[in-house]
Amino acid sequence: MADTSTVIGESILVNGNLTGDEDLQVLGKIEGSITLTKTLHVQDSGIVKATVQVRNAVISGVVVGNISATETVEITERGRMVGDIKAPRVIIVEGASFRGHVDMGDLEAPRALGSSIPARSELKSSISRSSLPARSSLPPRARMPEPTRAPAPAAAKAPPPAPPKPPIVVAAKKKVLVKKH
Repeated sequence: MADTSTVIGESILVNGNLTGDEDLQVLGKIEGSITLTKTLHVQDSGIVKATVQVRNAVISGVVVGNISATETVEITERGRMVGDIKAPRVIIVEGASFRGHVDMGDLEAPRALGSSIPARSELKSSISRSSLPARSSLPPRARMPEPTRAPAPAAAKAPPPAPPKPPIVVAAKKKVLVKKH
């Protein structure tokens, strides 16, 4: 059976809950919630104001709401999103607009597919200060040199302060009357 896709046209407004087992192309507007087992494509003209649960999401239009994906969420250079993303893989292309939080899974859980990268809790338990050699026990070549401080550059001698300028006196002519007795 060939993969099928549903298209919401530019002049269509869907208000409610959408669920499905095929890709969904949004050129119009959706308000409510979307639950898909496949991929949601929000095209340039598409506007989605919804809570979204999908396998993958590719956003080239506008999404206002939270997205939870089992695989990938991608916001293209023309895409704009306000809301939180929860997915193991998130791609935000340069030029995209995004405001919200991203949750890419539990840091404590070991990575899938037999990754050799240990979980954070494994790192904490395998490295402790007591398991590291003391600095003085390392051979002389392996010791890090003690940090040295470069002498402070000689301060350039500042010229002596200029003598204070005398106050400016404005000459004013006054008539003084002297009375003779």
